[in-house]
Amino acid sequence: MADSKQDADQTEKKVPIQTSQPAKPKPKKAPEIPTFERRNWLIHLHYVRKEFDTCKALIREQLADTGGMCEYALYVQALIMRQEGKIQESLDIFQTCTAINMQNPENLKQVARSLFLLARHKAAIDVYNQAATISEKDWEIYHNLGVCYMYLREYTKAKDCLKQALSLRRHEVTYVMLGKIYLLERDINAAIDTYRSAVEYSPENPDLLTTLGLLYMQINQFQKAFENLGNAMTFDPSHIKAIMAAGSMMQNHADYDVAITKYRIAAANIPESPPLWNNIGMCFFGKKKYVAAISCLKRANYLSPFDWKILYNLGLVHLTMQQYASSFHFISAAINLKPDLAQLYMLLAVSLTHLDDAEDATQAYEHALKIDDKDPAILVNYAVLLFNKGDRRKASHLLTQFDALVTLNRSSGKETDPELIELASKLGPAIHIGKVKEDTGLSEASGGDNIYSVVNKPKHNPSQSKQEKLEQISPGMHHTLPLDEEPDVMSESSLTNLSSSGINTINGRPLSSPLDFTDSKLPPLGAEKPASLPGLKAGRLPSIDQAPLPPSHLPEDDDDDILEDVQGTQPRKNGIKHPPLAN
Repeated sequence: MADSKQDADQTEKKVPIQTSQPAKPKPKKAPEIPTFERRNWLIHLHYVRKEFDTCKALIREQLADTGGMCEYALYVQALIMRQEGKIQESLDIFQTCTAINMQNPENLKQVARSLFLLARHKAAIDVYNQAATISEKDWEIYHNLGVCYMYLREYTKAKDCLKQALSLRRHEVTYVMLGKIYLLERDINAAIDTYRSAVEYSPENPDLLTTLGLLYMQINQFQKAFENLGNAMTFDPSHIKAIMAAGSMMQNHADYDVAITKYRIAAANIPESPPLWNNIGMCFFGKKKYVAAISCLKRANYLSPFDWKILYNLGLVHLTMQQYASSFHFISAAINLKPDLAQLYMLLAVSLTHLDDAEDATQAYEHALKIDDKDPAILVNYAVLLFNKGDRRKASHLLTQFDALVTLNRSSGKETDPELIELASKLGPAIHIGKVKEDTGLSEASGGDNIYSVVNKPKHNPSQSKQEKLEQISPGMHHTLPLDEEPDVMSESSLTNLSSSGINTINGRPLSSPLDFTDSKLPPLGAEKPASLPGLKAGRLPSIDQAPLPPSHLPEDDDDDILEDVQGTQPRKNGIKHPPLAN
């Protein structure tokens, strides 16, 4: 008994003593969301999903519960109204949000944004400045201030604001806007530096690369232009503005087949682009396929009947084909749209001369001289007409003006068309002698830095000597390319209006392809004259974040019936081929 009691005592000592654990605290009740903010998360969810009907129903419930004092519900309601086009209503609601919370810069920015959309730029600037006092380092405020100042044409303040925005945060849109301001100030070198900085920041943006390439084309740095356009097409093979710009560069160097190949790729995306068909038509004109050129140009004219450049080119091609009545029709239409261009009146006078209307041709030349008395082509052409009419005195006076202009151009490093100089050298002795050999055949011609040559093919005479053939001058004219007035990007972006000036010959006479341009308004590119940017229209910038859709057809798909059907036609008997696309 004693042993068992001892064993029990030892067992009792080995059993550990269990201590009671403290009770776990009960979970607290979730905090209740204030009535003013209860449905904010749900409103935001439906708004980002663009489920606006459900979102507006929730907003009405929230405003009913809070007596119209919920800031976020009012804010989202104003955003929805703005997207629906109700700008003034959204402005009123944003002002209510500002009255509820004066220290929220987002409310002030949205008020200023609505004022900007209503074209109240000065009021928008005041509100943005008020928002800047609350949020001093906000990139968006300074960027939008720069845009407002740009629309008010206060370019110095606009540049300061945009540069301050770039110092806070580098962004592609700010670079584009700053570059546009430099272009409006016609400072191409500063614009190139700006876009170069933008490309360094975003080297894979095809829009920036294309615009930089077009700027290099304006200053005739074609190697750098080709590099940037090639990089743009590397990152986006279907980028329309880059394709159109590259095709125009090929066309500018008289490589018409390669240019047409580029245009065929672009046609998969923009088959109804007037600049595209205009460029293709002038490629055929450079290849002396005049019927194909007229076919493409008339399609471009159908798509854009009020574009004077297309009408100008149609008149030029018809003049080349000796269809003077048709040429007169299209040139007259171009004059109605562009009445301040002297070269159009000179073209009209040439057509009237061939239509045996010397009196109206004289009036057209006089009006051309009133607009531009420094164009050597107008002076020589008019002198020839006056000589043929027997007015040698006035013809001699015009020829003297031409000689003085040629001397002035040589002293300034400019060249005058050799054909004009040759014609003037034959016209001078004829005026002093009082007559000219019948086989000389003096008629109008014209020239310039970039020229349009329209000549008539001389009749073939097997018995005619080589010297007589050299002395014969076919009737025709040259035309100086006009510069485009506005700065669009590939573009268009639209790409804006690119011209081709690759030198070729027609019937032994110098030829430079006439006016052409790329999309959305891609700019003209003369061989020696700077021009404007494509796709950058005044008042609006090409969107950086909207890349063009991929082509609906592969580049190798050959579905352009016009190009295939017309290229195989035979030349006419008179020696002229009838072959058969730039907010």
